[in-house]
Amino acid sequence: MDCNYQYIDTDSELVKISNQLRSSTFLSVDTEFIRERTYYPQLCLIQIANEDLVACIDPIAIKNLDPLRDLLLTPDILKVFHAAHQDMEIFYHLWGELPKPVYDSQIAATLLGFGESIGYASLVKQVLGMDVDKSHTRTDWSRRPLSPEQLQYAADDVRHLATLYPLQKSRLETLGRLEWLSRDFINLSDPIRYAPDPENMWRKVKGVNKLKRRQLAVLQALAAWREEQAMKLDRPRRRIVSDEVLVDLARLQPGTLSDFSQHRGIPAVIVKTYGEVLLDIIKAGQKRPESSWPSLPSKPSLTPDQEAISDALAALVKLISAQTQISSASLATHKELESLVRGDRNLNVLQGWREQYVGKRLLDFLEGESSLSVDKGKLDLNSLKK
Repeated sequence: MDCNYQYIDTDSELVKISNQLRSSTFLSVDTEFIRERTYYPQLCLIQIANEDLVACIDPIAIKNLDPLRDLLLTPDILKVFHAAHQDMEIFYHLWGELPKPVYDSQIAATLLGFGESIGYASLVKQVLGMDVDKSHTRTDWSRRPLSPEQLQYAADDVRHLATLYPLQKSRLETLGRLEWLSRDFINLSDPIRYAPDPENMWRKVKGVNKLKRRQLAVLQALAAWREEQAMKLDRPRRRIVSDEVLVDLARLQPGTLSDFSQHRGIPAVIVKTYGEVLLDIIKAGQKRPESSWPSLPSKPSLTPDQEAISDALAALVKLISAQTQISSASLATHKELESLVRGDRNLNVLQGWREQYVGKRLLDFLEGESSLSVDKGKLDLNSLKK
């Protein structure tokens, strides 16, 4: 196999390659990591490419990653990712800062008619006509040495991405849609997206909808403790206490260690390791005033009139979809339309490019400032603004 990438595994080589890449207008970036046994993602490989070269950087072998940090944090170079969130999370935990400016080819693909959240291999196949080898998807990237086949697989990800980006950019500019994405890409570099939030982890617990508000107060305290413990020990939260056990504890609320033994769903090892702590957390949750109890958002059934309005919004979305060649599901989901009718405004359709092109039209319709009509068998949107 011809080696068409540079493998960087020494500090001196990293300094050299970083200097070579510093004059780039953009860099395509990807990472390989493992997370099955830890809370924080364990960075194992960083791939970077521009139009001329590809580098696979070994953060396990290299002692000082500062040259790479300086390169990725420089504001003069655009960093191109596909499905950037996990990569950005790694850099946030690694450096406490985030690359900017950034570009996400998955988000951009939505505006080019490829649907919501298209996978990298599928995008490369459809745009470049090339098959991406995914045989190393489940590789343990922490093991050394990495084989030539593994490194080639990793290198190809950023090589193809460096080819995709100019093509996407040109097409977006032709359609006049590149600026639509600016807010979405700026948001990708917002640290709040990646900072742990123990106090709100109860919302992600499986089975949370089975609990009453009083029980949710206890669950919130338990979930926050579990998150902090997982962070402290760098272990997956499920390895501390499972979601199922958290829900059982919030529902049953044992008051003594002996109470645990009456419920077979609570493993003895958890009682032995954390029993006293869990009792204290449960008691603290029970003492919280009702005014501070968390609650799940209620979604009452739509009235017949609201259902009709929701159907009209769906028709409007289909009209916009036909005009833009962007799938209806990518523009707004059925649940979002129902939430709009209920009065909810904290929705994806009212964020980023969707707000500019879809959300505002939906709100105008809801506020009576536009209407739908049929003309010669075609659906039209008519502005009623004076």
